Amino acid sequence: MPHVITQSCCSDASCTFACPVNCIHPTPDEPGFATAEMLYVDPTTCVDCGACVTACPVDAIGPAHRLPEEHKVYIELNRSLAAADPANSKLGGPNPQERSRPPMAHTVPPKQLPIPAGNVVSVGVIGSGPAAMYAADELLRYHGVTVDVYEKLSTPYGLARFGVAPDHTRTRKVSGLFDKVAADPNFTIHLNTEVGRDVSLEELRRRHDAIVVAVGASTDKKLGITGEDLPNVRSATDFVAWYNGHPEHRGDDMDLAHEKIVIIGNGNVALDAARILTAEPEELEETTISPAALAALKDSRVEEVVIVARRGPEHAAFTLPEALGLVDERTVVVHPDPDVAETLVAGSESELTAHKLELLESLETQSDAAHRIRLRFLTTPESIEDTGDGLVLHAKHSVTGEAVDLPVGMVLTSVGYRGVPVEGLPFDERRAVLPNEAGRVLGDDGAPLPGVYVTGWIKRGPNGFIGTNKTDSQETVERFAEDVVSGVIGNRPSGKRKRPFSRILGA
Repeated sequence: MPHVITQSCCSDASCTFACPVNCIHPTPDEPGFATAEMLYVDPTTCVDCGACVTACPVDAIGPAHRLPEEHKVYIELNRSLAAADPANSKLGGPNPQERSRPPMAHTVPPKQLPIPAGNVVSVGVIGSGPAAMYAADELLRYHGVTVDVYEKLSTPYGLARFGVAPDHTRTRKVSGLFDKVAADPNFTIHLNTEVGRDVSLEELRRRHDAIVVAVGASTDKKLGITGEDLPNVRSATDFVAWYNGHPEHRGDDMDLAHEKIVIIGNGNVALDAARILTAEPEELEETTISPAALAALKDSRVEEVVIVARRGPEHAAFTLPEALGLVDERTVVVHPDPDVAETLVAGSESELTAHKLELLESLETQSDAAHRIRLRFLTTPESIEDTGDGLVLHAKHSVTGEAVDLPVGMVLTSVGYRGVPVEGLPFDERRAVLPNEAGRVLGDDGAPLPGVYVTGWIKRGPNGFIGTNKTDSQETVERFAEDVVSGVIGNRPSGKRKRPFSRILGA
């Protein structure tokens, strides 16, 4: 039987390069890859060789006949995604076997960089999250390149370590891939080293031949409503960092002494937070959850988590795999609403959206379960009020305009991330990214800054998944290689490498 991609797919795309028959789609060079919620295996082309299983860093792929019961839903999902693909021969498109192969990024680079024997190109990478580590991986594939990563925290890997829920154990395995990158003899990481505090950007530019900025998007977008700065209104990303033991959030205090919590926004972060809030603490004892968070959850009085979304279910921000996993593990209900019910029945031409709507239509509208998650669509937040006995989220129905008042104990906001300026570099305030052209950072005059590159969310905005950073970093490193070849980036004798900042600072 063919292999199947399941819930923990991170869109790393290593499987597409490993597959000898090109049966995994979309590949990085195919339309839709950047926005795909998950990849799929075409069952008509798969030869069941298992190469993809070895390549996958998060154990998301397995033979259909060996999948556990809770993952068998992905067999039909893979099949339907393949059938709906316009490039598939079933729908009159080209035979999948005749599609062009994706570029083989994991072979020896097609060009040897013109680095004299005994010299190196020294690259400093700011940040150590997925984008930074994928960039380091690509850079180190070139002989004569050394990489120094600068991380402000005492622990590396950013959102791969502090943004993934502790019960998503398979997704967390991507850190193992980064450990292999860090073991390269030409790789050095400097922890407890914040650029702008411990060392300036200009000093890094003098120290290295090239700089790659990979700092992500470290703040949350604002709701822009009255009351969002009240004490018991927190960001879901802060909540996630708290239960993951992020060094900057270990002293946080989350108030779980209320029966109801509202989460504004319905992306995957919101679903993660809701799942943790409604978990039986015993389920989390063998995970990497923070001991303080586990203790707080054991004393929690939360019975219902309401996930509020301004738009309808056809625009739900969560991915289908995340929703499937949530419904399988928790009691999830859809708040009764005629406008929502009409959308669920109408369905969608998009295959993934149609599956989402079918899943939501199958859910009940009421439940008296001890711990439940309520999905409430078409609800637009207008303000948050502190009544003295708790909070009230004042909202309105997005279609009818009818007033909606939700008394709650705590509000978590989860409406997206936003990048922040990097001192010494231009910043696009509207998009909250470093202005760039395919990874080359652009100066105020619109011309590339020599030897300065960017990758990840601070390059493209906060979208995609952990593995999406892989192809993003490949693009950036390709521009770096072109600049080495053209002479824009110089090199230095390998013996001239200076001592790591971590040693200088005693970190």
